[in-house]
Order: sequence, then C-alpha cells, then structure tokens
Amino acid sequence: MSPNTIIAAAIRRERELAQLTLSALAAKAGLAKSTLSQLEAGKGNPNVETLWAIANALGIPFSSLFESASSHSALIRAAEGVSLSAGQSDFATVLLDKCPPDRRRDLYRVELKPGSVRKSEPHPRGTVEHAFLCSGRMRLGPVDEATEIGPGDYYRYSGDVAHSYEALDGEVLLLLVMDSPR
Repeated sequence: MSPNTIIAAAIRRERELAQLTLSALAAKAGLAKSTLSQLEAGKGNPNVETLWAIANALGIPFSSLFESASSHSALIRAAEGVSLSAGQSDFATVLLDKCPPDRRRDLYRVELKPGSVRKSEPHPRGTVEHAFLCSGRMRLGPVDEATEIGPGDYYRYSGDVAHSYEALDGEVLLLLVMDSPR
C-alpha cells in the first residue's frame, strides 16, 4: 500500500468518524475543498503543514493519518521510511512508530537543513515534546524559550504552545517524541 493510499484512507475514515462533510473539514483545516478531495482520492502530494492542518481540524494526533502500528518488531533503516517535507522550510520528518491505542506517543526522525526554520502551531493541550539531538546544532522549543542544543543533548518542552525548530551549523538529525494525554 502506497503512502498516499494510506493517508487517503485515513483522512476519509477520520472525517467520517467526525461526521464532517468534505466541505466542512476543508473549511476547518483552511484548505480548498478540491485539495482535500484530491487527498482523499490518493491523488495529492500532501506536505507536513497540510497534514497537520487536517489532523488539528479533526482533533486527532498527526500519526492517525498513517497506517496503524503493529505489536511486532519493526526495523526502519536510516534511509527508509515515508518522508514528509514541509512546504515552508527545508524540514523533513519520518514517522517511525505510531502509538498503540491505549497511549498517545509518536516517534519521529527529523532532518532539518541549515538556515531553515520550521515553525509549528500549538499541538493539543498537554502535549509534551521530547527532543534528542543525534547530530548537528539547533535551536528549538517554545518560541519565547527556544534553546540551543548540540549532539547528545535532550530537551523536554511544552508542545501545546507555538514552537520552532532551527538548524544552526549544518544539517540536523533529531529524534523527536511527542506525548499527549488521552
């Protein structure tokens, strides 16, 4: 199953569970109805901002737009995984693991190019982000409290306020865990 097919089925499923029409969801997400229709048909090429807008409009975790996690072992090599790029910055992320149904935790491998800033709107109330920097130097966290970190540094901060990610001296490889209450 292709990534677009998985995303298309998830958007349709979650929209129907929320009992929203295509027009209503498009309006809530700030998207054109034709864009949402193409995504549900598996014909679009969504970026991170579009998928976050849809997830936020539906009131669901971002990871709900992807295939369910399995309780079996999984190995994702460094160059593998479904990569999603941002439209407004040189930012790419790969969902590594979707949280099991009884918990809300998503795990991401994030790559950010130098000089690029990814600004993120607040996630649902109570969301906490756990960042472990594998390589590079970056500034991240709540907009008013962004902190510079280096390789091996760990930073936990509120994800339910506006926050950002900025690569400082070269390419960044970041492990990001998002925790949110049920």
